[in-house]
Amino acid sequence: MSDDIQSPEDFDPELTPDTTQEEEGTRITRVSGMYEDYFLDYASYVILERAVPALNDGLKPVQRRLLHAMKDMDDGRFHKVANIIGQTMRFHPHGDASIGDALVQMGQKDLLIDCQGNWGNILTGDGAAAPRYIEARLTRFALHVAYSPKVTEWQLSYDGRANEPLHLPMKFPMLLAMGVEGIAVGLSTKILPHNFLELIDASIKVLQEKGFKLFPDFPTGGIADFSNYNDGERGSRVRVRARISQLDKNTLVITEIPYSTTTQSLIDSILKANDKGKIKIKKIEDNTAENVEILVHLPAGISPDKTIDALYAFTNCEVSIAPLACSIYQDTPLFIGVREVLKRSTMATREVLKAELEIKLSELLEQWHFASLERIFIENKIYRDIEEAETWEQVIECIRKGLTPHIKHLMREVTDDDIVRLTEIKIKRISKFDSNKANDKIIELEGKIDEVKHDLAHLTEFAINYFKDLKEKFGKGRMRKTEIATFDSVEAAKVVIRNQKLYVNREEGFVGYGMKRDEYVCECSDIDDIIVFRKDGKYSVSKVKDKSFFGKNIEYVAVWKKGDDRTVYNAIYQDGASKVSYVKRFSVTSITRDREYDISRGNKGSKLLYFTANPNGEAEVVTVLMRKLAKLKKLKFDLDFSEIAVKGRGSKGNIATKFSVKRVELKERGESTLEARKVWFDETVHRLNSDERGRLIGSFKGEDRILIAEKNGALKVVVPELTLHFDPDMIYLEKLEADRPVSAVYFDGEKSRYFVKRFLWEGGDKEENIITAHPKSELVYLSNASLPRIEMLYRKQKGTQKDPEEVLLSEFISVKGIKAKGNQLTTDTLNKIVGLEPLNEPEVAVEELPDITPAGPSVGEVEVDIQDAERIEEKQEPVAELPRKGEKKELAPKSEPSKENKGSYSADDEAPQITLDF
Repeated sequence: MSDDIQSPEDFDPELTPDTTQEEEGTRITRVSGMYEDYFLDYASYVILERAVPALNDGLKPVQRRLLHAMKDMDDGRFHKVANIIGQTMRFHPHGDASIGDALVQMGQKDLLIDCQGNWGNILTGDGAAAPRYIEARLTRFALHVAYSPKVTEWQLSYDGRANEPLHLPMKFPMLLAMGVEGIAVGLSTKILPHNFLELIDASIKVLQEKGFKLFPDFPTGGIADFSNYNDGERGSRVRVRARISQLDKNTLVITEIPYSTTTQSLIDSILKANDKGKIKIKKIEDNTAENVEILVHLPAGISPDKTIDALYAFTNCEVSIAPLACSIYQDTPLFIGVREVLKRSTMATREVLKAELEIKLSELLEQWHFASLERIFIENKIYRDIEEAETWEQVIECIRKGLTPHIKHLMREVTDDDIVRLTEIKIKRISKFDSNKANDKIIELEGKIDEVKHDLAHLTEFAINYFKDLKEKFGKGRMRKTEIATFDSVEAAKVVIRNQKLYVNREEGFVGYGMKRDEYVCECSDIDDIIVFRKDGKYSVSKVKDKSFFGKNIEYVAVWKKGDDRTVYNAIYQDGASKVSYVKRFSVTSITRDREYDISRGNKGSKLLYFTANPNGEAEVVTVLMRKLAKLKKLKFDLDFSEIAVKGRGSKGNIATKFSVKRVELKERGESTLEARKVWFDETVHRLNSDERGRLIGSFKGEDRILIAEKNGALKVVVPELTLHFDPDMIYLEKLEADRPVSAVYFDGEKSRYFVKRFLWEGGDKEENIITAHPKSELVYLSNASLPRIEMLYRKQKGTQKDPEEVLLSEFISVKGIKAKGNQLTTDTLNKIVGLEPLNEPEVAVEELPDITPAGPSVGEVEVDIQDAERIEEKQEPVAELPRKGEKKELAPKSEPSKENKGSYSADDEAPQITLDF
């Protein structure tokens, strides 16, 4: 073998030195070193030159180069996008596709670029036409805020053939206005777009050193909850919802979509949820053009309110966005909140304005200086002094000597360049020189100089006026599109469609929705929890599955809802150790999933004797039958569950009997023992709740309803379900008192007068419109109180102002039908109608009748004493003895009716005699 051939060990990377080696002109480098250096270079390049925008102007490099190329091409007319892409490639070392995509995205922001042709649709997700078919140019706004060549710092392009701006001198918080999203190597950024007018107002507050709040505004509209926005810093969250309203009882309409979605992706998510059984829809129509319109048709019997919540829970109708404010500052990624970004951008704008003013002042001073020299040069005919000069140096020196007596008032020294410029004045201009015009020009320049100096001295005020001017010139039609709201969390289990059927095999102990040959229990969804009680008193909660084992001898199974405090379980069980039977009532509001609990005391041999589940806390009456025993004379007794308090699921209950129970039979079904449910209305989220948030509407049970009125005069009565959605035009929401008349005041658009009507609600659950159909008609006041009041505020007429007048509506008009037009309130022109607190109803004196109810239990009633197991004590009760033979039992003396209680008498007394005097 040749000595030049090396063994494999010579190439062991562990033995290879870190430094490069030169061997016969060949450079050797370790691969690990190459990877480390190249990867860091690549990551730094992507972060700084591709994906992340600069804090100074809010632009990525490709966006900056596009704007620079378009400024070079700008002649006020549209240019082919293909041509713009080609011009930009002089500065940007990447393909035309990336440049074209960046240009389309900027054009769709409708801020810096005027578009002509098919530029796609951010609502539907449709792409733009080919670059050769569409055109673009810079907007007036872009020309106003993005360019200032004398202030711009320049650098050579990637190939050294041209100059490009290091940063554009942006005089607007463009980073926050357009928003940005970028993914680099090991780093990402996501800054949400903000409203144009709100950014200007916030910038003004920054300059005024006032506090401000700033929230995103999305071009797609929608409704957003910014409770966890946290200035867009790491860890913040924004929830955005589509705007969904009810067109009719079987149709929903989506008119705005969440940011980062399109109508097609939204429809796909709805169809996917429908296929999975989360929601039920009949069909979807997409009528989106300039504005979003998606019609969702529902099958008969499906609740629109629950479907709206289900759309938010299971589809892209609600999305969660995680912003991350990251930008490049001095070649380093900077993580700061959007308010800090705005402050820095505003102060940078102030500095750019200062630099522009200083440049302008310098230019004005130069103009004033030369205009003054020119006037001195011509008025004093110094140009004649150079007639005898023979050389250029003598010409300069002659002019300098001629100027010397007249230049004491000048702001700076006269330089040779100034003299050279004087020699270049044409004879024609000298011959037509007008001293008055020259003086006027100098005075005008002095005025401009004073103005610029004033602006520099009051730079903050100048910057504030600059932002106000931006708002006035370019703010038209840029109102906020996204509504700011606070959302209630939608619990998926409460709104999901029941897409499965639950079955049980009681003997074998299996429960699930895949056991179609076993006993049917109820409908459920595939995300529900189920609760299972066994005959041995054990119970547990578990996620519903295709088939699950819970233990043999199942007594009861049902869908379980967390926090359900209205479902009450009534149970009688026998303790396995003491053989004592206990009775208890309890609710299961919270529980650990897949953990076993016990109704009984947990002793071996315990068993359920009786068990019912009552959705509204019903308490029945049962008959307890006991086994025959020699010493037991009474073999049965009635037990009323309404006398048993509802306690925690861990309580052992009260003793029902110490004797052996044969069976328990239902004697009488009971009514609910729960109090009426209190319902509140949260004005923030426009939802009903039972968590004491917002305004108390009232206590509801049975047939109680809520009366709702909208500005357009629509009235409807609804069941107080917590899933209800309410229209933003709603002006009234209260509990309906059906026995009281409804009083309404409305403005009749046809007659331009106010009318009053009172009626009893007879519409049932059907919607009724109680005002005229004129488009200007409007409901202004509604009350369900007995004595409602309003105050009329009159409009000033012919210099006369009438005093406000109070009207009691119950005296103004009698109760009529719901279709009646009502009475005109006044013939005078009103400025406003104010609702006052209704008067209290007068108390009615009730005469108390004498109590003739006999004392003691009524015939047929049996008192059963259910003793608490925690306090029971063994004791011998005394037994009343019968009189022995020949012995007289003294009876209690008959009580005489007292004088103070002449009107009352017992069942054994004689009725009092009443004398009537005529």
